[in-house]
Amino acid sequence: MKIAVLAERAEGETRVAVSPETVGKLKALGADVVIEAGAGARSRFTDEAFAAAGAEMLADRVAVVAGAEVVLGVRRPEAAALAGAAPGALVIGAMDPYGNEPAIKALADAGVTAIAMEFMPRITRAQVMDILSSQANLAGYQGVIEAAAAFGRAFPMMMTAAGTVRPAKVFVMGAGVAGLQAIATARRLGGVVTANDVRPAAKEQVESLGGKFIAVEDDEFRQAETSGGYAKEMSAEYKQKQAALTASHIAKQDIVITTALIPGRPAPRLISAQMVETMAPGSVIVDLAAERGGNCELTVPGEIIEHRGVTIIGHRNFPGRLPTSASQLYARNLLAFLETLIGKETRALAVNWDDELVKATVLTRDGAIVHPNIRLEPAPMPTEVPAMADTPRPPEAAVIEERPAEASTASTTEAAPAPAAIAKPRARKAATPKTAAPKTDASKIAAPKTAASKTAAPKTAASRTRAAATRADATKPAAAGAKAKPARPAKTGAAAKPRVPRKPETPRDDQ
Repeated sequence: MKIAVLAERAEGETRVAVSPETVGKLKALGADVVIEAGAGARSRFTDEAFAAAGAEMLADRVAVVAGAEVVLGVRRPEAAALAGAAPGALVIGAMDPYGNEPAIKALADAGVTAIAMEFMPRITRAQVMDILSSQANLAGYQGVIEAAAAFGRAFPMMMTAAGTVRPAKVFVMGAGVAGLQAIATARRLGGVVTANDVRPAAKEQVESLGGKFIAVEDDEFRQAETSGGYAKEMSAEYKQKQAALTASHIAKQDIVITTALIPGRPAPRLISAQMVETMAPGSVIVDLAAERGGNCELTVPGEIIEHRGVTIIGHRNFPGRLPTSASQLYARNLLAFLETLIGKETRALAVNWDDELVKATVLTRDGAIVHPNIRLEPAPMPTEVPAMADTPRPPEAAVIEERPAEASTASTTEAAPAPAAIAKPRARKAATPKTAAPKTDASKIAAPKTAASKTAAPKTAASRTRAAATRADATKPAAAGAKAKPARPAKTGAAAKPRVPRKPETPRDDQ
């Protein structure tokens, strides 16, 4: 089994996918490790150190990849660079697929199996393989170090004979892995730290590190975390409330470190130009999300700028500014994952395609994109709801959107029909026959009487007999001593109804 490691070609990328430590462990698993010469130079790993660990160093990039069953990288390699790899070779690294779907399609066309390490699920078993956490941890630390270097003043409070130096006020926006490390580092340096986050669970974490939590704590805030532990994107209304609180707080801060990122989307905008202009000259903003566009409106990705005396740091690759530590941790993440893919007895690749880690991270296989979240084009909306009973039920929103007339004309006394995909044929209500039909036993159940039914109910023989007796009693003279009742006046005008000759009654079955 051959494992190939290529030197990174991306601008500003200083990391490498293996370290001398992990090369030795890969050799122990039965792998032959071939590394492109100079791949670890920017991470302070020499070719001699790799060779001493058992790796073969080659200057020819094509020869490195030739016949490789596994190709390791930090960034997604170009499909052309994988020419000569074994069919179906595993290409493992940070693939950054969202917004780069054509590049993922190119990998599929190349016949390799692309595995995105950033898609590793956040479960206990996979913590040691989580590249996002290992790299974000270093980014949070480095962000504070960059801020301290640009600040121009001391971080901690100092009491001297010449007077007291007040501590730096540090505001960390986002309390994920990077944010929590930034809070801890700023506290170690002696700063007064406040922080915010949209996830309710972050409040306790911030306070446990000695920071003060700042947030709009409403109902949306309490439901702002996904089942996977990631932050949800908040509504426009919440963003306005949070922006108002943030604006008033930022104006009092010396250093602001932003860390907010949402997987697969541009970085949310947290700091406007107006907020920057309220900060005192000499203040510093460190934007850890600069690679995705930045959390600050004025951030220029890859540059350090100054706006009205406020320094804004927008490095694209904060972990890469600690290349040795970042490469060591990243290499251990890959090693832990590879250990699940290599058979201990066969000492060869033995991928379990049903493993939840594999299913979550594989993007391409057998010449096709297989991950459900990666699409070259948006899925077309159905033009009509399928009528087959065995068709999976479509989402309710789609049914409402595609059939607005049916939803709006539904009777108020009848439940709206279920989506046609699972609906049973609905029986039509039989029209009332104009001629009386023999009644069944079901007709014995009396229906609730209404005012209309009292006036329109057909008269039976018994009721006609009682009516006749009543008229006869009315013609008899009143008994002696009894007070005669005044006769009821006849109806006139529109209230009077003409008498209609009665039809012979059809005998009932139960009479």
